[in-house]
Amino acid sequence: MNVKKLLFTALTGCILFSCDSDDKVTNTVQENVETGAVLRTIEIIENSIPIGMENGQTIITGTAQLSIVIEEQDEQEGALLQSVDVYTSFTDGSPDTGDTSMAVTEEVFLGNIPVDLFSDGPFGLPRLEFTLEATELLSAVNLTPEAIFGGDTFTTRFALNLSDGRTFSSDNAGGIITGGFFNSPFQYITPVVCNLATDSFVGNYLIEEITPYVDGPTFADGTVVEVSVGNTDTERLFFTPNYPDYCSTPNDFNFLFVCGEIIVPIQESNCACNTGADFFGPTDTPENYDANDDSVFFVTFENDVQSDCAPPEITTYKFTKQ
Repeated sequence: MNVKKLLFTALTGCILFSCDSDDKVTNTVQENVETGAVLRTIEIIENSIPIGMENGQTIITGTAQLSIVIEEQDEQEGALLQSVDVYTSFTDGSPDTGDTSMAVTEEVFLGNIPVDLFSDGPFGLPRLEFTLEATELLSAVNLTPEAIFGGDTFTTRFALNLSDGRTFSSDNAGGIITGGFFNSPFQYITPVVCNLATDSFVGNYLIEEITPYVDGPTFADGTVVEVSVGNTDTERLFFTPNYPDYCSTPNDFNFLFVCGEIIVPIQESNCACNTGADFFGPTDTPENYDANDDSVFFVTFENDVQSDCAPPEITTYKFTKQ
């Protein structure tokens, strides 16, 4: 692990996760801060493992790593921070490509980050720039570049240890923590991706929902949105209201171009019946794309993954370049 001490500008504002008032969200946030602890995501610098082919061999190209800035907050404004444990696990999303028979399939412990590697952020809370390179992830689960392909993923999980003996991670943090005001998921999914030109699949697109509505349109059906590059060269995002019949606040929606398939990662809705965390997600039959033609493409995803409002449904949107 490569850990650097840097200061970054704090995020401002917060994202709503339901149609409740700001006061209700703030009250919930304060209740969680007083009784728990979080690792807030301040910035995602890089989060992908791009691959290519050279002389018939799979190679890792470009900057292949998970690189993030996180900030710890507890009920004593960071004074309880003791250390952070780091784990990773591998998921074979391309069973027909590459040989992962020797892979370690259970979660692997990578190491411990002591409190003295954190530095004070702009508001006096402990901050850390954390970098985990692709070679470290591969080695941890006993894999080589030839064994991986687009669609495979590595999940890096953090466990926050406090000096009073408590530990917080993705398994004991509520939705308002992992996906709400604090943006503290405690884990990050790093996909294996193929290279994609950053000027492809960007610009203004007409979006049309071509599957039956799920209690009204999921996004602003029939409108033109601006699709832009996300945190990596293969990620795209646009802003739109979620369930515009009920909520009007725009929310970002992200999707990945993964070696011929368009994958929708698990992400939030800001208009839901409860927290809205882990609301949209991938399907077993993602859409395909032609890297040389970005005039029209389709994005298919699972809607209401956790049955927050109703049983999950499959939703497809058509994107037509304007």
